[in-house]
Amino acid sequence: MSDLFERLRTWTPPADRVRVLAIDAHTAGEPLRVIVDGFPDPGGRTVLERRRGARDRLDHLRRALMWEPRGHADMYGCIVGPPTTNDADFSVLFTHNEGFSTMCGHGIIGVVTVVLECGGDAGAGGLSASADTDSALGDGAVRTLRIDTPAGLVRAWASLIDGRVSEVTFENVPSFAARLDATVDVEGIGAVRYDLAYGGAFYAYVDAEDFGLSLLPSETPRIIDLGRRIKAAVQHAEPPSHPDADDLGFMYGTIFVGPAHDPGGHSRNVCVFADGEVDRSPTGTGVSGRLALHHARREVEVGEAIEVESILGTRFRGRAVRTTSVGEYAAVVPEVSGRAWVTGRNELVLAPDDPLAHGFLLR
Repeated sequence: MSDLFERLRTWTPPADRVRVLAIDAHTAGEPLRVIVDGFPDPGGRTVLERRRGARDRLDHLRRALMWEPRGHADMYGCIVGPPTTNDADFSVLFTHNEGFSTMCGHGIIGVVTVVLECGGDAGAGGLSASADTDSALGDGAVRTLRIDTPAGLVRAWASLIDGRVSEVTFENVPSFAARLDATVDVEGIGAVRYDLAYGGAFYAYVDAEDFGLSLLPSETPRIIDLGRRIKAAVQHAEPPSHPDADDLGFMYGTIFVGPAHDPGGHSRNVCVFADGEVDRSPTGTGVSGRLALHHARREVEVGEAIEVESILGTRFRGRAVRTTSVGEYAAVVPEVSGRAWVTGRNELVLAPDDPLAHGFLLR
């Protein structure tokens, strides 16, 4: 029996299998599967071009890695690649049950944690990460990483204690309020009030109390149903557009906003994105859009921090660090902080004769 166990421990997949190496993590409860080897290079000079290549030629592999039996309907992924600008350390493609997203806050926090704890020797700096001395990020050492995303360059700072990443703060791409107090007719619901904001992706923000929601886990099925309907209605009635790139102009999700459940929190976010995925974290790009909306309404000043809860009660901290513009829109540059944990490592295998090799979804 001991020989059998030893063979199992040292088993190597046959040469005809597709092998993909991944490190799994979660950020404030939201999963992140970081693909570190085995995903073909999609090509392209920019990350947006790489996103198009992955979408057009490698979507079958995205489904295999995100969908069942290797994943699930709410799985989220990050494919690490070479930098596409001179300033970056590496690039990322974010992926989910529907396709490839343009930016992801929980993904940035998660991939920085994975890179430094698992591949970058966090205790010694590792990679090309540069030392930083921003005291606001904690008493330990701080490392800086610059990451090319489809939405643009993102800079992240990781606070380290005893070789562990205790917090990640990232400066997001410029975020802006695109519509305030808009109304859309939603099938089966009627007129719905919403705000539209961009925080690396476009979201329709709605008041949870308009739907009698407390934003509890037990309400998840109804939240998914409403979120899908609202997203589809806004996309159909008036699709968003981004001044910088057509590829950034689409509805990514619906965010329900309600009161914080903990007295120390500012509010609660629950995001339904992609094909009915529910974000377990407060949604980093969603918090970025919230900051843009609050600043547009003069409810939050530059430098004023807010803490936003998730459906689980986990939190991200966010603030607008400065103002800027994106095309005709007044915008802010948001900064979001949170924490991630490494949960495992995988060698995922696809057999050539497996009829379900490229995945399926059951809800």
